[in-house]
Amino acid sequence: MPAMIGALLERAPREMRVSLVPEVAGKLIRAGAQVLMEHGAGKGARFPDSAYQGVQWTDAAGVLKEAQVLLTVQPLDLERIALLKSGTVLIGFLQPYARREEVRALRERGVTSFAMELVPRISRAQSMDALSSQAAIAGYKAVLIAANHLQKFLPMLTTAAGTIRPAQVLVIGAGVAGLQAIATAKRLGAVVEAYDVRSATREQVKSLGGKFVETGVSAEGNGGYARELTEEEKRKQQEVLDARIAAADAVITTASVPGRPAPKIILRAALERMRPGSVIVDIAAEQGGNCELTRAGETVTHRDVDVVGPVNLPAQLAYNASEMYARNLLNFLTPALKGGELAIDWNDEVFAQSCLTHAGEIRHEPTRKAIEG
Repeated sequence: MPAMIGALLERAPREMRVSLVPEVAGKLIRAGAQVLMEHGAGKGARFPDSAYQGVQWTDAAGVLKEAQVLLTVQPLDLERIALLKSGTVLIGFLQPYARREEVRALRERGVTSFAMELVPRISRAQSMDALSSQAAIAGYKAVLIAANHLQKFLPMLTTAAGTIRPAQVLVIGAGVAGLQAIATAKRLGAVVEAYDVRSATREQVKSLGGKFVETGVSAEGNGGYARELTEEEKRKQQEVLDARIAAADAVITTASVPGRPAPKIILRAALERMRPGSVIVDIAAEQGGNCELTRAGETVTHRDVDVVGPVNLPAQLAYNASEMYARNLLNFLTPALKGGELAIDWNDEVFAQSCLTHAGEIRHEPTRKAIEG
């Protein structure tokens, strides 16, 4: 029997993305599946119902009760989980570290859930890596926010009124979001520096036209992981970084650790050395922020320096963010669709490692230990 794949209108505040776009819905239908969506599910991302061909439409309750596979962007709340049938397959961002009650509810309902945050970082799963696709959008948008707050041009301009020097942008963290921020700031004409505790990112930063901030401290450890720095190394590293923060017109911070508060990288004293009119855009605001003064969802001005704590940046570019995310979901789900029917191969490491709950159990061991002890 063809799998019934469902998608909802997202309820979370500020969430404009949708888990299925017309292109992906069409591909699922051509693969033999059926697609059931809540009316207006794509309106926040500017995908009207009329853009979807071959899709069946109903209300939220109908999708929750009838879908064999439910695709979401944000985690379902307890009210919606209660409407799911036992055996329903749920795929989306599930925030297992923060949503313990919801994880318990999924376990108790007998829902098989896959968290897109848990997709393993292996070559075969790159096309499923929703964290990376959405982080790239966040890095791009963060630079535009910084440009809007600055009362300066980013590029150098030569005019009849004289030459305007380019803005100095510092990006802290050279992961996917950081690298996209570097590329975007460079394209806009800024002079870009970047820092990451992993010296292995030096060449990536340089390839995008940025200058890597050398602190004289290496955090390289065994197996490619960063090691714990000594107190002396931390002090030396922070001194160099604070000097580059003070010299920057705009600082983009991107450092976060799943399931833990974001590391504090910019303390009040460092911020107070920045020039009036400078701006910090803290992508890690939702995890507590990389700056001591960051408040999620707010802009704090301290000594004429703006500290912007944006939340859910990908949703601010909902059209493209939805396209990218829906393709991630399609690539994740396709190996489990055989002639349109659902057949999960539990020997596949992608499914095995990204599974959060199944058959009344919490399958992700760190989450299970956190919840059950």
